[in-house]
Amino acid sequence: MSTQQLPVVVIGAGPAGLAAAAHLVERGIEPLVLEAGAEAGAAVREWSHVRLFSTWGEVVDPAAEKLLAPTGWTRPDPATYPSGGDWAEQYLRPLADALGDKVRTGATVTGVSRAGRDRIVDADREQQPFVVHVEYADGREERVLARAVIDASGTWATAGPAGGSGLPALGEKAAADRITYRVPDLTNPAVRARYAGRRTAVIGSGASAFTALAHLDELAESEDASGTHAVWVLRRGISGSTFGGGTADQLPARGALGLAAKAAVDKGHADAVTGFRTAAFERDADGRLVLLGEDGRRLDAVDEVIVLTGFRPDLSFLDELRLGLDERLQAPVELAPLIDPNQHSCGTVYPHGHRELSHPEQGVYLVGMKSYGRAPTFLAMTGYEQVRSVAAAIAGDLDSADRVELTLPETGVCGGAGLFDTPDAQQADGGGCCAAPEPQLVQLAAPAAVGAAAEDASAGGCCGS
Repeated sequence: MSTQQLPVVVIGAGPAGLAAAAHLVERGIEPLVLEAGAEAGAAVREWSHVRLFSTWGEVVDPAAEKLLAPTGWTRPDPATYPSGGDWAEQYLRPLADALGDKVRTGATVTGVSRAGRDRIVDADREQQPFVVHVEYADGREERVLARAVIDASGTWATAGPAGGSGLPALGEKAAADRITYRVPDLTNPAVRARYAGRRTAVIGSGASAFTALAHLDELAESEDASGTHAVWVLRRGISGSTFGGGTADQLPARGALGLAAKAAVDKGHADAVTGFRTAAFERDADGRLVLLGEDGRRLDAVDEVIVLTGFRPDLSFLDELRLGLDERLQAPVELAPLIDPNQHSCGTVYPHGHRELSHPEQGVYLVGMKSYGRAPTFLAMTGYEQVRSVAAAIAGDLDSADRVELTLPETGVCGGAGLFDTPDAQQADGGGCCAAPEPQLVQLAAPAAVGAAAEDASAGGCCGS
């Protein structure tokens, strides 16, 4: 069998992985999707209670929609905002069903290499197929040969730690009983009871932290949860961009998250601690957690800690491949400058496809959230355009693969991430190409209403794009 007759192995049956399979099918190439979870969209289902800040019109891949059409599937109202659960149940499950036996669940990829070649060997390397080692839920192991490998496994399973140096803080592992690395589902009575009337530290400065603060704010206003309070721990200072783009965000629901976080602070339901990089956790006499900063500061004790410091890619099973990754972001070297939060300000991500996603090991691609490595922001439409380009390249249609068109909504946030803003930069503007807007406060009625509450927020560009 020639290499060209082998399937393309797609790792992960999430939004990007299933879209990749749909594009491959459209080009007459056989995909084999290997999903570690028990069902398609397993990672998305773990945040099923969180509403996306993208609408249905922005989270359905065109090739996937074509594949679904003969099944009688119809896309939900494109102007509405799905939750993670909606996305998984109303789109990812039907798409996986349409792909049929091309998707295998309970299939964990444990290694990828070239057949008969470790990463050292040069001889005839490019002529060898890829070999993918798979371990199934029942304990079986298998070697799968592939003509190409598309890794769309995401970064959900590898959350960043609380420690300000990128390592777990001292005592962080021992405090695991009081720490979560996900936005808690406060609609679950048992989870709600864990935070109601308690003091909770939220570590992080992105959309997930905004969401957690908004939900804790709503909990604090419940009659049976008085005393609920959040301590928002930021590694940087507060500036004009701290709460996101607000009404200047072209994704209104994304802007509304930041405004809701600001409302929590303004109402006194959350206190912001700035310039604090966690070095250690200690327990007080009551078993509560005390956060110690690298600068020697000690915060008042908290009952719970929600760590939302981003995610990072698991590269362990790709160790025998020759990858070209940026030393900071762990993203492909050609893509990294376009998404680097140290430099990237309010311009949108430049169009990119197979060339920016390629590696010294030809035929292997990291796509979707995993392609961004440790960079903090990613949109589904980016992943869909990535896999369209990659599928075209694998098919040999370089004209189509190179014709990448992608226009992403502005965040309204300028001046990069401000990773080392000083704690006293309370009144600093956002920097960069334009001034940050004066936020308009938005009250979120319920965790499920993030998208709906934002529909009245006006959208606008930050940089005149």
